[in-house]
Amino acid sequence: MIRIAIVEDDRHDREALKKCLNRYEKENQVKFSVTEFQDGEDIVTDYTASYDLIILDIEMAFLNGMKAAEKIRELDTNVIIIFITNMPQYAIQGYKVNARDYILKPISYFSFSESMVRALAKVKTPEKEYITIVLKGGKKKLDVARICYVEVQDHVLIYHTLDGDFETKGTMRDTDNQFDPKKYFRCNRCYLVNLEFVETYQGSDIMVNGDTIQVSRSRRKPFLDALNEYMNEVEK
Repeated sequence: MIRIAIVEDDRHDREALKKCLNRYEKENQVKFSVTEFQDGEDIVTDYTASYDLIILDIEMAFLNGMKAAEKIRELDTNVIIIFITNMPQYAIQGYKVNARDYILKPISYFSFSESMVRALAKVKTPEKEYITIVLKGGKKKLDVARICYVEVQDHVLIYHTLDGDFETKGTMRDTDNQFDPKKYFRCNRCYLVNLEFVETYQGSDIMVNGDTIQVSRSRRKPFLDALNEYMNEVEK
């Protein structure tokens, strides 16, 4: 199931897009889950990073497509964006928000299907593993491979990543099913560490991507065992 959002304020254009999507489904044996929005403001309000593809009109009354895409990119760097417009000079600006393509109005199925082939080839490539966390004003996808460690402070989870730190409400128990136990280790009650980013280990201290974290006394041996097992797997 490929999750698609249509953001278009013109009812006739929305209907044309849905007809194109229905035809593409039948001709290519794929299944779409489609959500409709009538303005850029609608999709960015409490944005959920749950779409594979967003088809976004550029000219809209309240929040135009370019501004909406900028806000979406603040929370979701991975969703594929295709612009639709009757003014191609605006679509050229799409590189600023890493838009995949643009379709000119009036919408023809030929141009639509060509754009979809390019977009879905990207969607179907299982390149990365993500988790989604709740932030103020929306949600954000985090690339699991870029998470160095997770810290908890007073019911706030802090995800320390190569792209910065991101906070969300929660407890360490909330992370139990988010990560592969062979790659991530709980070194004390406050820290979950990505073994890939462990740089040094001395005494009760480990260095994780430049930060020093303590391993509790009871977990020192299990930590060493987990680290050795992980390194052996990597070297195979």
